[in-house]
Amino acid sequence: MHVVAVLALDGVSAFDLTIPCQVFAFARRPDGTPAYEIRVCADRAVTTRAGEAEPFRLTAPYGLADARGADTLIVPGIAADQTPHPRVVRLLREAAASGARIASICTGAFVLARAGLLEGRRATTHWRFADDLAARFPEVTVDPSVLFVDDEDVLTSAGIAAGLDLCLHIVRRDQGAAVAADVARMIVMAPQREGGQAQFIEHREPGTDTDDLGGTLRWMRDNLHRPLAIADIAAQAAISRRSLARRFRAQTGTTPLRWLLAHRVQRARELLETTDVPIGRIAESTGFGSIEALRHHFTRQVGTTPKAYRASFRV
Repeated sequence: MHVVAVLALDGVSAFDLTIPCQVFAFARRPDGTPAYEIRVCADRAVTTRAGEAEPFRLTAPYGLADARGADTLIVPGIAADQTPHPRVVRLLREAAASGARIASICTGAFVLARAGLLEGRRATTHWRFADDLAARFPEVTVDPSVLFVDDEDVLTSAGIAAGLDLCLHIVRRDQGAAVAADVARMIVMAPQREGGQAQFIEHREPGTDTDDLGGTLRWMRDNLHRPLAIADIAAQAAISRRSLARRFRAQTGTTPLRWLLAHRVQRARELLETTDVPIGRIAESTGFGSIEALRHHFTRQVGTTPKAYRASFRV
């Protein structure tokens, strides 16, 4: 069985720590057997934190030595300026050298960087700490716009909830899209989120300034059934195509057409789950135009066909 070792370092974020435990625990093979063995490993009882709540003590069932030989090691977030114990650094370096997969959640990327595992690589972390990571470790190419970075044997994710995206991605990579979709259903989230961190950096109410696209986004959602082109969207927003692309990425973290595609697939999922409307009509009402186009894009995003999805998730 694939062993996932989650390192509980002193000061670890409680939410970050539980993410891989939950996601990998729900991953089941087609015969119903667990796909992973999960080990929460700590050198001793450690202090953990949960937002502004008082820190509390946590005792892990495994020691750091039990992480040796694991197939995947995951480092949840700790304080960005915290120096990991030399034993942790040595463990990570030895694991990487032996071929283990190493991943981090949020500020866990700083631990990987201090162990030298991100040198010459592309990586990410929470957008608030991305500039700090880049400044401290100039040998790392920091991308603050994405939810996670998969660099084969080393993976990093953005802040907190992006750890869910990363762990689901790992399940999808290991076990296939169907298993990952089942896990996503159990934890009540989309199997894949569109866009990156840019959509979370600023939280503005629609219409608060002239650059805001709130009205345009609402218009696009209301017109998913129409064959919208970039020219149509730019005209509705009363701006040039170039300005539309710039503002759209700044506000949503993705392009207009990718945003439109993601929302069309989401609308199709809702109709498949809650209605008996024929799939051909769903294709038309969501703007795909044909069953073939719906099937193509739906399968790419969700990991299964519309027909199979309806059979599994029809309410």
